[in-house]
Amino acid sequence: MSRRSAFSVLAGLLAAGVSACGSAEPSTPGDPSTPEPAPAGPGGRFGAEWESHARTFMSWPAQAAIWGQYLGDVRKDIAGLARDIAEYEQVVMLAGDDQRDAAQRACGSGVQVISLAVDDLWARDTIPVFVEQAGKVVGVDLGFNGWGNKQGHGNDGPLGRKLLSRYGISRHQAPFIAEGGALETDGEGTLLVTESSIVNDNRNPGKSRDQLEAELKQTLGIEKVIWCAGVRGADITDAHIDCLARYVAPGVVLLDTAFPGSPADSWSRSSEQARQVLAQSTDARGRKLEVVDLPQPDPDRITGRGDEFVSSYANFYIANGAVFLPEFGDRRADDRAQGILRDHLPGRDIVPVPIDEIAAGGGGIHCSTHDQPGAPLR
Repeated sequence: MSRRSAFSVLAGLLAAGVSACGSAEPSTPGDPSTPEPAPAGPGGRFGAEWESHARTFMSWPAQAAIWGQYLGDVRKDIAGLARDIAEYEQVVMLAGDDQRDAAQRACGSGVQVISLAVDDLWARDTIPVFVEQAGKVVGVDLGFNGWGNKQGHGNDGPLGRKLLSRYGISRHQAPFIAEGGALETDGEGTLLVTESSIVNDNRNPGKSRDQLEAELKQTLGIEKVIWCAGVRGADITDAHIDCLARYVAPGVVLLDTAFPGSPADSWSRSSEQARQVLAQSTDARGRKLEVVDLPQPDPDRITGRGDEFVSSYANFYIANGAVFLPEFGDRRADDRAQGILRDHLPGRDIVPVPIDEIAAGGGGIHCSTHDQPGAPLR
């Protein structure tokens, strides 16, 4: 959900009478001049997305105050994506009691719909991330607070605790506020993040980058954090990494790049800054990173529209045996992106999915999904 305008969303919610106060408050900051040691976390290992999944979690969009007349259309996109992923692994769709039956009809019998109230479809950010510790999966609750209190999420805020309890998964409360889309790992101890989405007083007031890096390492079992600058305040997420740079193998990163000839803007400058950082970095194993361009489609040829439309192929999702990436309607660019993913993730089906309504809401396929590691369940 990387390019949704925080300001237009907030204005719409206030006009609709929805509170803009997030449901999970950041912890009280300490004295920033005296860094405190990071509290003990679960540690373990934060695995890569291409590893085996037990299931994919998704969330049924619920708030007409956010989607307005497009709520039905975005639900069609979410249902279609869920059906496609369910061909490869178990999909669990979360929906409120009053919407469960409708969601089940839309998704079909191949998707399991469970009663668990949610506010919106951005499962990547609202569901805990998972680490493996001593042969077991631990859920790390990142304390979702509406992307820095930009939206009210009375159901999504406490979702982590409720979901982990339902599935009997141990829960660890992270000592920082973040979202799943802000964290990208190679599964071998390296984490990619944007500074704009984490070192930000709307999530972690008073905390320095060094403090947050120590907490990320301790909590997720990370050995090295690579920081890209990102873009602060231009979208609701403050520029999550998952629309910018994504691992496809240890040492190999795909980088979202602007369509050739597009005028420079804050997003293309962010991409160039990330390129420089990645090209000069080594990972936790000492490897130099290979950076591969993943160009955006021609904005004049895409089928989707809107000021918040996200045309990044980098927001793909790796499932068991398949890769799901957006199809934007620029056939040449769509084919090129599919070829790049095919080259770097061989042996998996490449599944293009039309997601114009999700993308118009400021997100993509990765934003709409959340993998739980483990042996496949059917």
